[in-house]
Amino acid sequence: MRSSVEPSVAQDKKRLLLVDDHPILRHGLASALNGQVHLCVCGEANDSAEALSMVARLEPDLTLVDLSLRGGDGIELLKDLRVRHPKMPTLVLSMHDEALYAERALRAGARGYVMKQEKFDRLLLAISRVLAGMIYVSDQVAAHAVQRMAGGGSGLAVPESAPPSTDAYVERLTDRELQVFRLIGRGLGTRLIADNLHLSRKTIESHREHIKSKLGLRDGSELVQRAIQWSRNTPGDVDL
Repeated sequence: MRSSVEPSVAQDKKRLLLVDDHPILRHGLASALNGQVHLCVCGEANDSAEALSMVARLEPDLTLVDLSLRGGDGIELLKDLRVRHPKMPTLVLSMHDEALYAERALRAGARGYVMKQEKFDRLLLAISRVLAGMIYVSDQVAAHAVQRMAGGGSGLAVPESAPPSTDAYVERLTDRELQVFRLIGRGLGTRLIADNLHLSRKTIESHREHIKSKLGLRDGSELVQRAIQWSRNTPGDVDL
């Protein structure tokens, strides 16, 4: 359902668009942000298609994007927004574990990443920095990036000694493969995943084969078991 809030505000207020498929949480966040003297929420979108339409119409100063969107995916939305609106910054606000998703979000075009478990003040800090043209991530993500650069790594490399069951192996997956892996973990079969992502069943089968190869899995049954186990143990990946 579409929901848009367009208050009459002073020109010095920064206009934010919220993209989240949980109306109650979205409206609560909008109320808190509208209580800030320098911010206002100009619109609320429930999914990717609505977000793209509202960004074009409202031209917000910043768009806050959740990675879990019904009928779509936040990472793909970030990529679309980067192409269509390269000058508009985006900030991710998500339940998903930043250790796995923050760098993916930044590569997709986001200028910052905040987990929903953080205090509201931390979100306000992130918004302020991104609006100022800076990038915002947690100290842990920043330290990991520095370690990678110091070691000359790409962030996707996995130590040879790492066992196949470690989350490090999941980092080998592309954004689309990770998306398919998450949906497998929710119990969706090939046809439903294809419908959900608007892709062909053949394409999904190809992704499944690539995932099995990268994770060192022998068959489809092992893939499903691993995906379900990983989904249960990963913050934010149960309710997509």
